[in-house]
Amino acid sequence: MLDFSKLSERELLALAISLEEEDSRIYDAFAEELRETYPDTAKMFAAMSEEETGHRHRLLTLYREKFGDRIPLIRRQDVRGFVTRKPVWLSRPLGLETVRAQAELMEAETKRFYTRAAGRSTDAAIRQLLGDLAAEERRHEAKAEQLEATFVSPDSRHAEHEAERRLFLLQIVQPGLAGLMDGSVSTLAPLFAAAFATHDTWETFLVGVAASVGAGISMGFAEALSDDGSLTGRGSPWLRGLASGIMTTLGGLGHALPYLIPDFAVATTVASIVVALELFTISWIRKRYMDTPFLKAALQVIIGGLLVFAAGIFIGSA
Repeated sequence: MLDFSKLSERELLALAISLEEEDSRIYDAFAEELRETYPDTAKMFAAMSEEETGHRHRLLTLYREKFGDRIPLIRRQDVRGFVTRKPVWLSRPLGLETVRAQAELMEAETKRFYTRAAGRSTDAAIRQLLGDLAAEERRHEAKAEQLEATFVSPDSRHAEHEAERRLFLLQIVQPGLAGLMDGSVSTLAPLFAAAFATHDTWETFLVGVAASVGAGISMGFAEALSDDGSLTGRGSPWLRGLASGIMTTLGGLGHALPYLIPDFAVATTVASIVVALELFTISWIRKRYMDTPFLKAALQVIIGGLLVFAAGIFIGSA
């Protein structure tokens, strides 16, 4: 890895060209990925990509004048001192706040590079161009705000945030809620059947863990394989499957863990309280994110949960 202080002016210009090419491609990737869901923000990033392309052309022109047509391949990862960027542009789906935060980081790092590079250069033309680009990068934050004001109206911003909320519901909340409901309700019967059949807290705990983990694996794969999101717009199938599987497992473990208490009566009492809290939480989530009236959500969840709970006790006591 190269040390920044050891770079020649030729290498500084080559690195600057590489940085501008990378930033332009990243902004293009942002624009392409956001175009369907957030079209106005996509226009803003397309305009920012054009800005970076303009910088690259100026750097290339000066490089040819000074050093000819052959440009050495020097990338940011080849030089010490650059912040390692998480490749968020490869993630699916991209969130508005994520890409805007990444853009701010990119601009700050590029500004710092040009300021340091201009300070090291002894060639007047190179020093002037690098200094000018450093000044322009300082103005890029205001430029980005101007572009956002131009391309992203308040109505568009509201619509984009609503679209982002919808994606969050489709990709995280819905599969997670389905998993939590399945894990909390479906594991009640085997857990309490084992509890009242054996009156052994450790055996009951093992049954609860097995039921929870098994249900989590089953729900996770079922959600991931249900559709690939290309037509429904529900996003990454594995993200949905992960959310569903984890929440299913947690929903079952919630009322299995109390059976680590050796006393059967105490453990069953605590587990029953946990079940009530789980059903209340599910009702609140449905009200908060799914716009279901709380009383209606509570009745639907609690009635189903109590029926399964009663079935488990009845079977275990038989």
